[in-house]
Formats: sequence, structure tokens, C-alpha cells
Amino acid sequence: MFVGHLKDKEEVAMNMKEAEKVFKKVAIGKNEGWDDYVMRVFRIEKGGKTPRHSHDWPHINYVIGGQGILYMDGKEYNVEKGSIAFVPNNIEHQFLNAGEEDFEFICIVPSKGEY
Repeated sequence: MFVGHLKDKEEVAMNMKEAEKVFKKVAIGKNEGWDDYVMRVFRIEKGGKTPRHSHDWPHINYVIGGQGILYMDGKEYNVEKGSIAFVPNNIEHQFLNAGEEDFEFICIVPSKGEY
């Protein structure tokens, strides 16, 4: 069992190639007793983006703040607070901040997707 607060989680800068102004907090994962999946919260500052990439695991996303663009499989989708998305495995995707404030979203992946 685990109960906590996101403000108490360490935020780390994503140092992936071509990532700009992207930060991550692991909200719930193995340390909190969830062995199979990991819930992360990403924050992308104004002008920031994740790299276009793909991997062999899916993820589920829920936007909790700001405005962004989800590039997925050759198409761009405008997303905002309340938007949800499922990104299948092996699909090229990217998140971009399209607004004036931080773009924040929850991302849930299988444990092997947390690196």
C-alpha cells in the first residue's frame, strides 16, 4: 500500500537526445509496491518537447495541465487538460508543449518502460 503526494517526489530532467525542457517524476512504481507498471508525471516547459521515438511497450496518457501536441503515427493531435491517449507499442510518437504554461501529463507504462 502507498499514499503520498506528488510534491514529495524527486523531479529529474530528461537527458534523452533531442529532449528539450522535459522533466519527470515517478509517482508510483516498484518502490511504492507496483511491480508491473509505473505511473510517471511529465512536465514540459514552454517551448519544450520529447524526441520522436518508438519502443516495444505501450503507454497510457492523461493530460493534467497546459496545452500540447501529441504526434503519433504521422498525425498531430491537439491535447489539453482532460485529454487521454493510448500509444501502442512500436508507434512513433512525440509530445510538444504548445502553450504558454507548463504542459503536464501522466504516463503509465509497463515496468520495462521505466528507464
